[in-house]
Amino acid sequence: MTPLAAPPPGPVPVPAAVRRAAGADAVAPVWRNELGGLTFRLLAHDGTARFAKWSPASAGIDLAAEAARLRWASPWTPVPEVLDLSDDADGAQLLVTRGLPGRSAVDPRWLAEPATAARALGEGLRSLHDALPADACPFDWGVEARLARLRPDVRPEVRAALADAPDVERAVVCHGDACAPNTLLADDGRWTAHVDLGTLGVADPWADLAVAAMSTGWNYGPGYEGAVYEAYGVEPDAERIAYYRMLWDAG
Repeated sequence: MTPLAAPPPGPVPVPAAVRRAAGADAVAPVWRNELGGLTFRLLAHDGTARFAKWSPASAGIDLAAEAARLRWASPWTPVPEVLDLSDDADGAQLLVTRGLPGRSAVDPRWLAEPATAARALGEGLRSLHDALPADACPFDWGVEARLARLRPDVRPEVRAALADAPDVERAVVCHGDACAPNTLLADDGRWTAHVDLGTLGVADPWADLAVAAMSTGWNYGPGYEGAVYEAYGVEPDAERIAYYRMLWDAG
């Protein structure tokens, strides 16, 4: 499996809603997801940055849900501050957030230092899981909720295997998309914040860990999964890793 989201390989059209939000700021595309959504950096003359996430109606992504999760999580852990949320007449959505310190774990700087980046993924996840209060979280990312949203093309034998879920080790508030690009790192290699929390919710920590470690193979090559688990402070749990990767692929 290969990652389906990545920086745009070339120039992309800037949606009108993004241009309106940018005003006099410089606009640069930084990310495209597999459903056609785009994220742009809006850079002011004084060097301050905002980020505009635009999602077409066809994507079926609810940016209002992400905004709600960011607002909920912000008292406990570093996440983007929501500045604006709007809808176009054609159903496209735009979420504007304040820029945060740090670079994505897939910035060229960290692609050149994968061991450091992989450790930061684990440390960042542990901090996130420890900081967010699961008993106060209104969002669910558990197995039952995710099984209800499987892709229509998932094979019957996969559905049957997913129905046999391992017991929840403990309930934490998971990131929901803990792939490497969604952790930011400071120049000293320590994590600084998390972004893209559109599916944040209560689940087994292995739902995040299995995917974060798997994403190191996509972004850094083989050999770095163990650094994620070690930095988080756990030994690999083969059963839960296999299950939550299968669930991720089917979601």
